[in-house]
Amino acid sequence: MPSPLSRRRFLGATTGAALSLALVPAPAAFAADEYDTLRAKWRNLLVGTGISGTDPLFAPRLAALGTQAGAYRSSMAPSSAGLWPDLPYNTLKGDPITGTCNRLRTMALAYAQTGTGLTGDAGLAADIVAGLDHIHDGVYSAADPIPHEYWDWWWNVQIGAPQSLLDTCVLVYDHLSAGQIADYCAAVDHFLPDSTEFTGANQVDFCRVRALRGIVGRNPAKLALARDMLSPVFPRVTSGDGFYADGSFLQHNSIPYTGSYGAVLINGVALLFALLSGSSWQITDPARQLMLDAVENSFAPFVYNGAFMDNVMGRGVSRGLSATSTTGMPSSDHSRGQGIMSTILLLGTGAGPAEQARWKGLVKGWLQRDYYLSLEDNANMDVVALSRLLAVRDDPGVTAVAEPVGHRSFNSMDRATHRRPQWAATLSMCSNRTAFYEFGNDENKRGWHTNSGMLAWWRASAVLGQYSDAFWPTVDPYRLPGTTVSRKVLADGEGGSFARPKPTASWAGGTTDGTYGVAGMDIRGLTSTLNGRKSWFFLDDAIVCLGAGIRCTDGTGVESVVDNRHGGVYSTAFTVDGVKQPSTASWSATLAGAGWAHLDGHAGYVFPGGATVKALREDRTGAWRDINGGGSTTPFTRRYLTMWFDHGTDPTGGTYSYVLLPGADAAATAARAADAGRLTVLANTANHQGISVPTLGCTAVNFYGTGTVGTLSSTGPATVMARTSGSTGTLCVANPTRNAASLDITWNRPVSAVISTDPTVTVLSTGSSLQLRIDTSAANGATHKITVSLG
Repeated sequence: MPSPLSRRRFLGATTGAALSLALVPAPAAFAADEYDTLRAKWRNLLVGTGISGTDPLFAPRLAALGTQAGAYRSSMAPSSAGLWPDLPYNTLKGDPITGTCNRLRTMALAYAQTGTGLTGDAGLAADIVAGLDHIHDGVYSAADPIPHEYWDWWWNVQIGAPQSLLDTCVLVYDHLSAGQIADYCAAVDHFLPDSTEFTGANQVDFCRVRALRGIVGRNPAKLALARDMLSPVFPRVTSGDGFYADGSFLQHNSIPYTGSYGAVLINGVALLFALLSGSSWQITDPARQLMLDAVENSFAPFVYNGAFMDNVMGRGVSRGLSATSTTGMPSSDHSRGQGIMSTILLLGTGAGPAEQARWKGLVKGWLQRDYYLSLEDNANMDVVALSRLLAVRDDPGVTAVAEPVGHRSFNSMDRATHRRPQWAATLSMCSNRTAFYEFGNDENKRGWHTNSGMLAWWRASAVLGQYSDAFWPTVDPYRLPGTTVSRKVLADGEGGSFARPKPTASWAGGTTDGTYGVAGMDIRGLTSTLNGRKSWFFLDDAIVCLGAGIRCTDGTGVESVVDNRHGGVYSTAFTVDGVKQPSTASWSATLAGAGWAHLDGHAGYVFPGGATVKALREDRTGAWRDINGGGSTTPFTRRYLTMWFDHGTDPTGGTYSYVLLPGADAAATAARAADAGRLTVLANTANHQGISVPTLGCTAVNFYGTGTVGTLSSTGPATVMARTSGSTGTLCVANPTRNAASLDITWNRPVSAVISTDPTVTVLSTGSSLQLRIDTSAANGATHKITVSLG
């Protein structure tokens, strides 16, 4: 540990500009070279170019940066314990080393960025350098003065701290001596040896650290290592961390993480592409194109009118408002969406002209359609990202791209998305390949049921903030929309920190023809005896939801949640079979024999054949600290309208069926309920679940084993969708369990000829029926498709 140094002495030594700069020896003289060029490029990536400190939009953000940096500077109290009293180096909790480096980085940004009130302040620069020396002498050096048990987390010293430290070195480079640069670089080398490798986003973070260490320390080998170690991230994977052929992204082996670790990965790749472009270390690996393809294959499908869907955020959904927030504004699916948009535009600088134009159109469309959070209102956005996005949004030469219409199955991470002209939905499932949820670092303490069939949806022009406005700390975690759960009381972090508990069942997934889709799962409960079967059929204006074989012996009640809406339900009319229900803040009812229900401004719900449904309107209060140990303790109160099927205590064969009609008005909902011939539920048992919608030419079945349902038969577990249009028929098949090498599928209707098939499909016979053999040995749950002429 360093010797104690009083705050007065520390700051006093850096007050006078001339004196302080004289005490910081200039680096050895170098002729301008490639390292200088790269350092200048990185500096521009950090602080931007062409940003006016007097611009009414930028000025408040820049002033806030200066205020925060000033507060950090004035509260410095260097001692043997740490640089700041509230960040002692030897704490066993949190990331004090990274936290200290982050504060120095903030101060350095205020020094380098225009319009902060501290721009070019020589005294501030000297304080920053003194702070770098303090953390080096105390905890972060090649001498490794701090015991490893105080690291708390490897990420702290291999990614978090060195990234901020090296950024700071770039921003105050002219005030560092050659000896100081050598010391800091040696510290980075000590904690991140060249032999250290990881996967996914963590590997990209390592490459970023090594590239900056190479630039700051003028080391070509480090730059070459950063470039070369990026290549293993590019190829698509078939297991473990990374991008999959179907667009899925997993981190920690079993967590769908496109919006968190995936966003970090692609942002790191974008930065390194931009940094090294045109240099001696330019990234030329042909597989780099796969990272560019990920924009439309993996990220865009989870952005809807500006919101980045929460079901690929992992434990990140609990990070809404931190206890240390400087803006007081929570992050949300919309602010995260704007973050990934900025990354897409940055990545576009390394793409071709066609991709750049397409991506700019995507971003402009998302921004124009996001009524919930405009760029101007996003106080959490830094000026560099804001400038990048404004340039595209306000460019008359960029044509906005509309939201696509279609269905995507992300079976490698047990997710699906469905988009129609006026709404979108996404489904979260889990299996023995993906976890119930992730708890770690005291984050996401009550995310137990987020992957137990949660069905989230948005309308195009309303309730876009449904999951944005303090949803996660206030929603009942046992009543997430679409889920079937036991009411068994679970402990915070049930299953263990980073244990990533998974169900034992393998049946989860779906199939699609690109327009409509079907999905299902063999549900299990977290540390519970709950089990059952759930299916979803995604159609033109509706999602048909079925459940069967629901059993449990927990000694508690079991519920299947139809929906749980917040936002705009404070005075929203709720109607059941034409009768308006009370709109008081606290109301509950058992709706026996309900044929349909309607929540004004949200959706209609149809219960085929009638059903007994429970409904509740309630105010719920919670704070982010309730679900995240680092969250704010500020309480929020939000009103919810919840509907659910009560299967009772320890059910032995519970069932349910309902049709969700997003955006439908009451008249359309009533009409759909009265149209008994439109939808036929062909089966809703523990073995088979299927529907037929003749007007759409659609029949779809989830087979949990061998059997025949309607016109479809399967020799094993499968999800099958058949569609007809005129004289053409299309059959789509997937094996969600991935346990069978092949499946035999029969479509019992006349087929005269085969138009096209995937290579995995063998036609056994046509004529009075179509008989197929599907090779599912290496498909990762993918869809197999055949198109035929109907007899």
